[in-house]
Order: sequence, then structure tokens, then C-alpha cells
Amino acid sequence: MKKLRIEFWLYVYILLACAACNSSGNKKVVHQPEVLHQMQSYLTDIIVYDIFSPPVASRIYTYTSLAAYEAVRHMDTTEHSIVNRLYGFEQLPNPEPGKQYDFVLASVVAFNSVASQMIFSKDSLEKFSKELYKIHFAEVDEEVRTNSEQFGKKLAEAILQRSKDDNYKQTRGLDKFYGTKAKGKWQPTAPDYLDATEPNWYKIKSFLADSSNQFDPGPPIPYDEQTGGEFHKMNEEVHSVGMKLTEEQKEIARFWDDNPYVMEHVGHVMAASKKQTPGGHWMGIATIACKKSGAGITKVAKTYALTALALFEGFISSFDTKYRYNYVRPITYINQKIDPNWEPFLQTPAFPEYTSGHSTITGSAAMVLTGLFGEQFTFVDSSNVRFINMKRSFNSFLQAADECSISRLYGGIHYRMSVDKGSEVGRKIGSFIWQKTNH
Repeated sequence: MKKLRIEFWLYVYILLACAACNSSGNKKVVHQPEVLHQMQSYLTDIIVYDIFSPPVASRIYTYTSLAAYEAVRHMDTTEHSIVNRLYGFEQLPNPEPGKQYDFVLASVVAFNSVASQMIFSKDSLEKFSKELYKIHFAEVDEEVRTNSEQFGKKLAEAILQRSKDDNYKQTRGLDKFYGTKAKGKWQPTAPDYLDATEPNWYKIKSFLADSSNQFDPGPPIPYDEQTGGEFHKMNEEVHSVGMKLTEEQKEIARFWDDNPYVMEHVGHVMAASKKQTPGGHWMGIATIACKKSGAGITKVAKTYALTALALFEGFISSFDTKYRYNYVRPITYINQKIDPNWEPFLQTPAFPEYTSGHSTITGSAAMVLTGLFGEQFTFVDSSNVRFINMKRSFNSFLQAADECSISRLYGGIHYRMSVDKGSEVGRKIGSFIWQKTNH
């Protein structure tokens, strides 16, 4: 059934692509931005199918999106290289003088060449890519096609070279982290009591920040079991909110959950459900913004690249904070000291609590998208429809980010302190990225 889902979306995208092509005799005219939208959407489906963790997914989105942008930016002489402003890249190849290129084709080739080296479902991507080329680029002159494919592949090689030295491979073999029984510290949580996700993500090389703790929010409220103490009160708030959630709060929590792999237990039966990652959700919002604004292909490519970069930097910062302070989750303390039968509305993710990763990466992405499309950009977030059949309306990206942030309190998996601090740090990261890449 999982394989069929990928194939189903393949044919859906093919139909969309056909609808996006205007015919003039037998010649096909490419609806350029739609090509990039289709690629990003299909990549999200593969990320869901392959069950990549949210931090790893952000890495995949960033390298692929940078590759696509660095090819297609040559269509617009006012666009500058983003990669040249980032750490760790060698000089990228440029188009050769005197040769003709289809930079949209080069962009697709670069994107897919990078993606194929970062995912597991290579056969599905290859099949999708062949159909995409057939539909959108069948009429490209043979010489132009050759030039474009070669340029796209060279770009991909240069982008991938950086990925080989960003410590991702090295962190795959490091020890797992199972928490500690020390008071106030994280330990595995119900229902599956899994080891911690990506405890060494802070070692991944940043693209822009000087260090993983450049945006350190400082330590959380100290652990204290006294009934009148700040820490105990903070847990009482999570418990109280969780016990009297409104239907609206439940909807908000479900909408922004974005847990890529949830185990559901009914008696002795277990079933798993897959959803998009929080980063995939915001890449979907980027798509919505581009389509609503009628953005041209270079702005579309830039939007994906900067949004992905905001997510990536946000995850490095957040996971550095999480594992440095190793803070206890609400379910652990509440079950031990307040209510042994209490359960959070959402399933608690398998990593330390402080700060909220959702709050950090959404704050960062929202700031970048605000820079691209403005402060009062209204939109309907329908990016979750195909996963959970839900959509919500917002008056700005920051309003959406704020709702996402508070959803973690409603879900019972974060303290208010942690969502507020995460949001604050995320906005700083997003502003930092915008300044570094646009001035």
C-alpha cells in the first residue's frame, strides 16, 4: 500500500503537469514555476515514505533547493548566488559563454541529481523525473538539452561535495542517547520509550551561523518539586490546559502536529501513521505563497531555497539547545508528581523538551517568508489536506508561526516557556538569514 501511494501521486503530478502545458500545434510551452512546485511536492512525498526525521528532512530540502536555485537564477541577471554567501562551498560552475541553455531544465536536473543521493526511494524519483522531462522538456533542442543537463549535473556535484563534509555521515555512527534518571532531565516517554532522535545534530555544519549555539536562549527554569515553585507551576499549567482543551485548541494541535511517524496503540495492536515533517509543512506554505502571488520561477526557486535554509538553521540551533540542557518532558514530571493517569493530547516526540523545535523552525521560516512576500500576506494553509484533510486561514506568516508554537502547549508536549523561547530564537535566526542573503 505504501508503494502504491507514491505511484498514485506520481500520476497525479503527471496530470497536473499536462494541464499546466499550453499547446501550440505539437509544441509544448512549459508552465515554469509549476515544474519546481511538482518537484518539491514529490520530494515531500518521498520524505514521508522514507520516514526521515524532521532535522534530516530539512537537510534534504536545503541541498536540493539550493541546487535548483543556483541553476535557474541565471535566467535573471538581478539575482545573485545564495551559495556564495554560505559556509563550506567551493566555487560553483557557471554557464559557458557561447552555449545556449534551458535553465529550467538545468534546475530540474540539479535538484533531482542531489535528491537522488539523499533519499532511499531512488527508483520512484527516477520514474517521476523521466515523466517530468518527457512532459515539460520534450521539445528542447538536442544541443540545448545536452548543455543544460551537463550544467545541472555539474552544479549538483558541487552542491553534493559540500554535503559530504557537513558531518552528517560521521554522526550516523555515533552512540545513541537513552536519557538519564536524574531529576529534571529527559528520559524516554510513553508509549514507545524510544531512544532520542538526532542527539548529535548540533555537530552538523551550519550554512550561516558561526556555531550551533550562536542563538542560545539561555537555561530553562531550574527543576524544583516544590508546589509553589516556578517549575511545578509550569507543569500544572500544561496539565490544566490539557484537561480542558476546547475543540478549537484540539484542532490547532492536530493541524500542526506534523509528527512524521506516530505509533498508535489499541490493546495489543499497534499501527503506524505517517505525516509530513514540520519542515515539509512550511515548504508547503512556501508553495502556497508562491502560487497565490504569481511568483516567477526565479522567485519560486529563491523562496524554496531560503525557506529550507531557515528550517535547517533552526533545527541545528534548537537541537543544540535540547541536548545541552536535556530538559524533562511534561509527561514525565506530571505522571510522577501530579497525575499518574494524565496523557498529553499529542504523542510526545523522542527528544528533550527545551526549547520547542516547532516554535524555532516556524519562527525562522515565517521571518524569511515575510521578507519575501510582506507582513500582511493572507493565505489558506491547505498543505496538510492530503495528509490529514485539514486546512486553516491566516493573515500573515507570523500569525501562522505563533499558532504553530502555542499548539505544542495545547498538545501537552511543551511548556509555555519553551514555546515562547523557541519562537523568539526562531525569529532571530530568520532575520539573520534574511540579512545575510539579501544585503
